[in-house]
Amino acid sequence: MGAVTGRSRASSWALTLVVVALAGGAPADELPIVDTHLHYSRNAWDQYAPGAIVALLDRAGIRRAFVSSTPDDGTLRLHQAAPDRIVPVLRPYREAGELGSWHRDPSVVGYLEGRLKPGIYRGIGEFHLSGEDARSAVVRQVAALARRHGLFLHCHCDAEAAEILVGLGADLRVLWAHAGMSSGPDVVARLLARHPALTVELALRSDVAPGGRLDPAWRVLFLRYPDRFMVGTDTWIPSRWAELQGVQEATRAWLRQLPADVAARIASGNAERLAAGH
Repeated sequence: MGAVTGRSRASSWALTLVVVALAGGAPADELPIVDTHLHYSRNAWDQYAPGAIVALLDRAGIRRAFVSSTPDDGTLRLHQAAPDRIVPVLRPYREAGELGSWHRDPSVVGYLEGRLKPGIYRGIGEFHLSGEDARSAVVRQVAALARRHGLFLHCHCDAEAAEILVGLGADLRVLWAHAGMSSGPDVVARLLARHPALTVELALRSDVAPGGRLDPAWRVLFLRYPDRFMVGTDTWIPSRWAELQGVQEATRAWLRQLPADVAARIASGNAERLAAGH
């Protein structure tokens, strides 16, 4: 399956949510979710207090959440409010606007080292890379930092950058955000076959189940690699928090089309293992 445009992706999500609503959705306690892609960044602080975010997690049936934020203070606020629910992940972005330049900024490494001292973080990311940007000296140093602290890397990157990143160390665990965003299941399958340390999250991938029906090519991939996939939402803008429950209902709708053991791994089991350092 090829790339999905932003407009068609949004339309597909809308149709999926209508189908799920008509079907009644799945009770939140039927299939607990570990959401691997949430942000509580500055743009959401005025609209949602930490307690309100935890209430949204409850309503959506999200058992635990991987959270990274710009700035990182948002993640710390949520972790303080719900330390058993929030899995802190540290972004290299100190403020908005560093998305495209962080991999060229040597000061990022010292910043990350300082923030990692409390020992609460489980990963570094979500960060953005494209192609050869993943070969920068800063990226190599961040990868070494992740290995030294036993952390995974959460990368929003194309297939080329993902392969470069995973190639920086056999023991380097990489969580590939959005399954590459526009990479089809054939590309994802190729990378998973080559790189055992690569795992994939599916935030914003409406092509997995257009109209609520699980795509056959993705289904084959999930059955082939049941321990390598996870789910996510991506709250990059505040309005995504209001959609959280609907996104998880849509996710459960296609997960129910898989064998129960596979669905449970993708919904939470794989993410729990990654958070535990496995």
